[in-house]
This record gives sequence, C-alpha cells and structure tokens, in this order.
Amino acid sequence: MIRRLVARVFWTFSPWTLDTRPAPDRPTVLIGAPHTSNWDFIFMLGIAWKLGMRIHWLGKDSLFAGWKGTVMRALGGIPVDRAKPDGLVDDLVDRLRSGETFGLVVTPDGTRSGHTHWKSGFYRIARETGLPVTLGYVDRTTMTTGLGPTIDLTGAVAADMGAIRDFYADKAGYVPENRVEPRLRDEDAGLS
Repeated sequence: MIRRLVARVFWTFSPWTLDTRPAPDRPTVLIGAPHTSNWDFIFMLGIAWKLGMRIHWLGKDSLFAGWKGTVMRALGGIPVDRAKPDGLVDDLVDRLRSGETFGLVVTPDGTRSGHTHWKSGFYRIARETGLPVTLGYVDRTTMTTGLGPTIDLTGAVAADMGAIRDFYADKAGYVPENRVEPRLRDEDAGLS
C-alpha cells in the first residue's frame, strides 16, 4: 500500500512518463535496459511499485555493505560478488525452482558504461527455468519508461536477440552515450 502511494506521487511529479504494459501475470526475468544511469534504479522501483510487482534485482556486493545492506535487501536486492561470479546463475535457478515467485530484474548491459556486449546471464536463467523475459526500458528521447512485451525465448540465440534488439532499437537510456547494443558474445561467435 505504502509503495503504491510512493509510486503514485513519484509518477505524478516526475517529468518522465510511465508508458507501460501491465505487469506480467507469471514469474519473469525482467530486463532493465538500456542501463545507463543510477536513475534506472529509481525508475525500476517506481514501475514495480506502481504495478504491484514483487521483484528482486542483482547488485554489486559493495552496495550491501554496512547499514545499506538492510535497505538494499528490503528493496529486493541480491548481492553479487563480481570477483566470484561463478555459481550465481545456478543459485538463482535453484531459488526459482524452490517455488519462490518473483520478477528477477537483470541489467544485461552491465554497469552503465564500458561494455560492448550484453552479459548472457539473463538468457541462461530464463532458459534454465523456463521463465519468460519481460523487456523493461528507459528512453530519454521520449522521456518514457515502463515495461514492454513479455516473450518466451526459443533457444535460437540469434533469433531471440534479434527480437530483443528490435524492441530496444529506439530506446536511448537515461544517458544515451552509455547505451550498449543488445548483443551477446555467443552471437558473434556463431553459437546460435
């Protein structure tokens, strides 16, 4: 109740417009892209709270140090040790298979700049759990943000990523110059 009220106030006074499809009616991997600014976190919470979605998100472990850890976990955060990323996908898959129901927010284009490809973890999680992928977005050119379509991945990496690229083709992010084209290294290696 409080979260929806906070979201309503945020969207009422924000210069940004929430232009969204309804929340998915089943668990999903929720892509947050283009991830170009820390503002994306605020938009993600505003979208989820407005739509009444229960979400978890991945964040670097330093965000969870000290008192911030309690706040970040309360907001749905799951810490990620970037120095030891092995097993993260397996841990998340186990968590989802155990019956815990939530939307898992993943920012596959990394940490806002300096990357040339999306990370494939979102794809692996969706395929291994059978979850669909919901395309969340931020677009500075139209000052809109929200959720796009929810799609089921086929396992044909090039075709799946082609559909994702089509959706994000006109989405610039909060800081357009930090945008990363939706492309996995597996596509470039011809492993589709």
